[in-house]
Amino acid sequence: MPQHDGRHAAETTHRSVPSQGGRIHLVEQGSGPLVLLVHGFPESWYSWRHQLPAIAAAGYRAVAIDVRGYGRSSKPVATDAYRMLHLVEDNVAVVRALGEETAVVVGHDWGSPIAANSALLRPEVFRAVGLLSVPYTPRGGPRPGDVFARMGGEEELYVSYFQRPGRAEAEIEPDVRGWLAGLYAALSADTMPVPGAPDPHFVGRGATMRERFPAGRLPAWLGEEELDFYAGEFERTGFTGALNRYRNMDRDWEDLATFDGAPLTQPSLFVGGGLDASTVWLADAIEAYPVTLPGLVSSHILDGCGHWIQQERPAEVNRLLTDWLASLPA
Repeated sequence: MPQHDGRHAAETTHRSVPSQGGRIHLVEQGSGPLVLLVHGFPESWYSWRHQLPAIAAAGYRAVAIDVRGYGRSSKPVATDAYRMLHLVEDNVAVVRALGEETAVVVGHDWGSPIAANSALLRPEVFRAVGLLSVPYTPRGGPRPGDVFARMGGEEELYVSYFQRPGRAEAEIEPDVRGWLAGLYAALSADTMPVPGAPDPHFVGRGATMRERFPAGRLPAWLGEEELDFYAGEFERTGFTGALNRYRNMDRDWEDLATFDGAPLTQPSLFVGGGLDASTVWLADAIEAYPVTLPGLVSSHILDGCGHWIQQERPAEVNRLLTDWLASLPA
């Protein structure tokens, strides 16, 4: 029997479907062409809570998943079980389990490259791709681990910090709720550190990430109830499954070598936050879209918006998504 989320009892249906790595938990609402929503770090299907009803109301079957390693989805033990190839196959498995042949895939944060690679590797399944916060950057260049190691200089980029098994878990898991509140605030437009303050994307030698997080105030989009939901998920699952995505970036670089420089040709959408480091640091990737995203329908930078765009600006993101969906070939 389907389970129902208490907050949206009559609207959203929960279930799990089989995949290569075990099971994928999903939440669905509406009927019509399938739109698959893929979250990032450290989030869950719940980060799409504002989009599910809007996409459903526009005439689509909106489905948000817990990515492998998160929430109620399976959490394989092996680190290399979280490589990009496996996450793409999870998305294909969800589409097939729902009885569909094709889907539009939309991702935020880590979900953006997962969505992009799903469209790149399985174009017969994913007919269009929407990317939120993290621009499309084709595979190429030096090994990612080497690049990130150089970026920190005297400090350490958070990606490198996450890549060593057990280290970030030791910081986060004694106080999951406090750490999440700090990270969400650090990357939100209304609570992020002021210009010139130490950058929370970097870690001082021998320090922790949370030392640079804002304290004492939640961003406007994040109430106590929402924070409780996220904290409860990670207190139950731990963080290793989620962090294993960062620990596979060099494997992905090797796995995807035959796709070096490959463009995404399906109809696409990009939406980024004007105050988001993902958008600012990857400005060159956005400028390259005429080459890398030749099917781009529209690209938008939301002024004064941080990283968690579909939660910070739900009405605006919903409008951009549904307008784009309406523009796609049937």
